Amino acid sequence: MTAFVLGNGVSRNSISIDQLLKLGCVYGCNGLYRSHTVTALVATDKPIAQAIQQSGYSTNNRFYTRRPLPGLGAQVVPKKYFGFSSGPIATAIAAEDRQPVIYLLGFDMGPAIDGKFNNLYADTEFYKTTGAHPTYTGNWIKQLVQVVQDFPKQQFIRVKGETTADIQELNNLKHLPLATFLQRINTGKDL
Repeated sequence: MTAFVLGNGVSRNSISIDQLLKLGCVYGCNGLYRSHTVTALVATDKPIAQAIQQSGYSTNNRFYTRRPLPGLGAQVVPKKYFGFSSGPIATAIAAEDRQPVIYLLGFDMGPAIDGKFNNLYADTEFYKTTGAHPTYTGNWIKQLVQVVQDFPKQQFIRVKGETTADIQELNNLKHLPLATFLQRINTGKDL
């Protein structure tokens, strides 16, 4: 089966999550809970993690955080990845679920085109404003590379849009242009 891990970079703006849910398992982070129920959701920042649990999402859905609130159904993130950020943890969970092909969408790892904060949820609760300085992504890159190296039998495909920063390819981490990915999901071929 195919898996899709959703980061929150603006490069995933043109991708229909509803379409992805029909094509495979979807893993996501943070503010995604506001609009979609996915295979597994991860939030490591305490304020949004608590809001997700208090919303009832974690009672009925698979949700991971570092320190779950008692009795609300959240699970502790995998011990090996406890200090990682939400996107890399969601990727690790997809890999632990033995998904053979894992697409990484919205893992931009860099600023928006204007050099500012790159996040689909900018200007909403728990997020910076669109005019804010970009978040440092060096740790995310190191963490993502570590996850990929930990699961050499899975194939990771990072979809690249206009705002996606370059990171090195590895034996099992390849890059795919957004236009090619959209063609694949629209035809259902080569997934």
